[in-house]
Amino acid sequence: MPSANKMTTPVAIDLPMVQGRYTELEDYTVGFEAWAEDADLTPLFRGLPDDRCQCAHWGVVQSGQITFRWADREETYGAGDAYFAPPGHVPVITAGTNLVEFSPTEELNHTIAVVEGNLETAGIG
Repeated sequence: MPSANKMTTPVAIDLPMVQGRYTELEDYTVGFEAWAEDADLTPLFRGLPDDRCQCAHWGVVQSGQITFRWADREETYGAGDAYFAPPGHVPVITAGTNLVEFSPTEELNHTIAVVEGNLETAGIG
């Protein structure tokens, strides 16, 4: 059975606001994210349908807090909470948040391509 460990997964994103480690497990990607700064990620999803993340995520908040905003609602999760975030959301994350998150790899890769383009346009990274 495939598995992943934060300490042995290489760093893929190392920005002042977040460090992210990601590895594929079959058709899913597991991400270990540590957020050092508050982050409203709304601008990073511009160009996706409705300018919102179109990838589903399952995760566990190890510390801190994450809020997902949909067009019709928002949900907030804190330390110890497990969550499912269906497509059509924008995440808002507080400093000090650590997450373990699972996402379908194909959908995640499409989303990440748009996010990376928006980071480049903003001069981040």
